[in-house]
Amino acid sequence: MSGLVMPALNAEILARRDEIIADMKIIVPGEGVVHSENGMRPFETDALTAYRQMPMVVVLPETVAQVSRILKYCSDRNIRVVPRGAGTSLSGGALPLGDAVLLVMTRFNRILDIDYANRTVIAQPGVTNLGITNAVQHEDFYYAPDPSSQIACSIGGNVAENSGGVHSLKYGLTASNVLGIEMVMMDGEIVRIGGKHLDAEGYDLLGLMTGSEGLLGVVTEVTVRILKKPETARAVLLGFPSSEEAGQCVADIIGAGIIPGGMEMMDKLAIQAAEDFVHAGYPLDVEALLIVELDGPAAEVDHLIQQVESIAKANNSTTCLVSTSEAERMTFWAGRKAAFPAVGRISPDYLCMDGTIPRKELPKVLAGMRELSEKHRLRVANVFHAGDGNLHPLILYDANKDDELARAEAFGADILRLCVKVGGVLTGEHGVGVEKRDLMPEMFSEEDLNQQIRVKCAFDPNHLLNPGKVFPQLHRCAELGRMHVHRGQVAFPDIPRF
Repeated sequence: MSGLVMPALNAEILARRDEIIADMKIIVPGEGVVHSENGMRPFETDALTAYRQMPMVVVLPETVAQVSRILKYCSDRNIRVVPRGAGTSLSGGALPLGDAVLLVMTRFNRILDIDYANRTVIAQPGVTNLGITNAVQHEDFYYAPDPSSQIACSIGGNVAENSGGVHSLKYGLTASNVLGIEMVMMDGEIVRIGGKHLDAEGYDLLGLMTGSEGLLGVVTEVTVRILKKPETARAVLLGFPSSEEAGQCVADIIGAGIIPGGMEMMDKLAIQAAEDFVHAGYPLDVEALLIVELDGPAAEVDHLIQQVESIAKANNSTTCLVSTSEAERMTFWAGRKAAFPAVGRISPDYLCMDGTIPRKELPKVLAGMRELSEKHRLRVANVFHAGDGNLHPLILYDANKDDELARAEAFGADILRLCVKVGGVLTGEHGVGVEKRDLMPEMFSEEDLNQQIRVKCAFDPNHLLNPGKVFPQLHRCAELGRMHVHRGQVAFPDIPRF
């Protein structure tokens, strides 16, 4: 999390701010251009919250034609653009720049088509994740990826970060559930990739765009796959005397060939916070809690529950509660879904990390995080997608104390280094953004990063789309041979903190 400064402000662009604002008002008439300090204040940060930066101007288009004109205008005049969805990013991916147009897509909030025969929904990028399920659930359909922020996060942002959720273990991340997109390139060209069909010809540009963090284009329409609700779904609460035993249980369940609909884990600190907040009936005398959901035909679910119970007992589980109704199943999940705001009640501030590891390394990494907690003298609450090894450690700190944010950042960086060391990756669904950009050399060589930047250059040769994110150092596409990746030691000195 320590590293290079954000791109230097372009004085020439700032000198033309009034002209740019006037031109944006022509492209997006009415109230679609926000340029006063008070008006732009809500857009100066995202859910990362540790850093803030006032944008030059905020533009909220309503049509694809307006998006195309904005990008073409900015491309012709060498003006940077930062795309933004609902602002729920946890990696600083939508952090504005002081000399850039902040392109906010929340007015693209309509569902355009529901096709039950093809099991698809076409939605604009500002539609919330949960909004898609709400639109089809009366026909017993749903959209599978379900981030904890699904009530607020947008489907366009989900595509940008390749978001997951508690049911992604069985049903996949966003990449497995998006069939097509419409996007606008930096030069204003409107492109369609994929559609309602199950596979597209040629290169997998859809896979490239999913998880591209706003660096390659601006998504203006998304076609997603919807699924029929399973016949039966039941959740099992399993308590363990240690996180290591719970982690081993996760590995053993998957090793037995069982793929739950969801499998989540919480440690003692997170259990206590969630129970105090939601009153979900969680046991408070355990060190770790697993929520394992099995779905499918009733007979299959009953059989799998017996297997899971047996595996849990072999790993010294002390609690086993099986949901007996849909209401009880939803109550079990309510605590997990509310874990982030619940932890916010026990600490003035926290950093939500995001790394992914091989499942077999769970016991080792959990033990390592306890050691790091002592080293950095900060508490950590663990809430994560145990089934696919996607960790979300919540590092608790107080920003009002001089060194705690710096210690929290160092703690987070050490957790991510540990993930990479055991064969994992820096992110599972939150993206790299600014939070992890200067840790990229921990995982990729200079040659690897050069190849990734060449892809960026193919879409955006002048680095106008969301610069300062993902890659440790900005440079011209023609200078790839001279690229130097610097790890740095000072945590974003150019970005003001709260």
